[in-house]
Amino acid sequence: MSDSVTERARQRVPTDSQERRTENTRDETEDERERPDEETFRCPECGSTDLATDEGRGETVCENCGLVVDEDAVDRGPEWRAFDSKEKDQKSRVGAPTTNMMHDKGLSTNIGWQDKDAYGNSLSSNQRQKMKRLRTWNERFRTRDSKERNLKQALGEIDRMASALGLPDNVRETSSVIYRRALEDDLLPGRSIEGIATASLHAAARMAQVPRSLDEVARVSRVDEDEFERAYRYIVRELSLEIKPADPVEYLPRFASDVEVPKETERTARELLENAKRENVHSGKSPVGLAAAALYAAAQLTNEDVTQHQVSGVTDISEVTIRNRYQELLEAWDATPFVGGGESGVEA
Repeated sequence: MSDSVTERARQRVPTDSQERRTENTRDETEDERERPDEETFRCPECGSTDLATDEGRGETVCENCGLVVDEDAVDRGPEWRAFDSKEKDQKSRVGAPTTNMMHDKGLSTNIGWQDKDAYGNSLSSNQRQKMKRLRTWNERFRTRDSKERNLKQALGEIDRMASALGLPDNVRETSSVIYRRALEDDLLPGRSIEGIATASLHAAARMAQVPRSLDEVARVSRVDEDEFERAYRYIVRELSLEIKPADPVEYLPRFASDVEVPKETERTARELLENAKRENVHSGKSPVGLAAAALYAAAQLTNEDVTQHQVSGVTDISEVTIRNRYQELLEAWDATPFVGGGESGVEA
């Protein structure tokens, strides 16, 4: 008898505890419903929660009273669009984008040279020695073999020359890719790192239609002009680079800016070069020399006070070459009907 009562009591106890747990959960749910959401934004003017976000303007506006609650919001989403999960995984990234202008493509970390902590306080002598050892080992790990050291030196040389020549980032990126291809194809044995780096930069500038003359490139390079010309012809042949012959018109804007001539003179020089190409005067001539002569001829046609010495100093072309090309351009200009027709008033 007592055993059956005890067993019924044991069965009743879990049931009672479950009922109490259910009641407590129900009370907590009701309390959460009654308690206002702390994360809900309210209008500070009227207290309304009807806030609309204009993503185009980056503003949050109260729809009740029209108050601009927040402005200049930062869009923390990606700048790209993805239409499926695979494309999203491919485009997602963390940190700076990779670049071919660094030997490790920018994936490694650098230890700063400032001996200061996160609060800007100077480190102790022991900590400074420790950071110096860490920097040394970090540099050693970043360049693990001779091939990576070679690449690091070459890319640094390309960056130095591109900065001296005023070339844009896309040219630096292209030249870095060309040098990497030359390194992968074992084109460097027997040739200097600086020579191949200079040739890669010159080829990239020609491909991007922002060419620099051989004299300009040789002036900032650590190798002489003959060596880098041989390296240039070698990598163009071995890598099958598609490089068009340099157009004299591509040199004009830079030369005109350096000589400081007006737009009218630059436009006339462009017309002289276009006419020379139609008359096939440019065949076999240096494009830099033609651009220099066209600039000087256009200055004479537009009555600008520009001397051959000024143009020679900017373009690195001798005055004799400028005079010869200048006469050829004016002869073609006067001989072309409805273009010059001898009306320029400048004798060849």
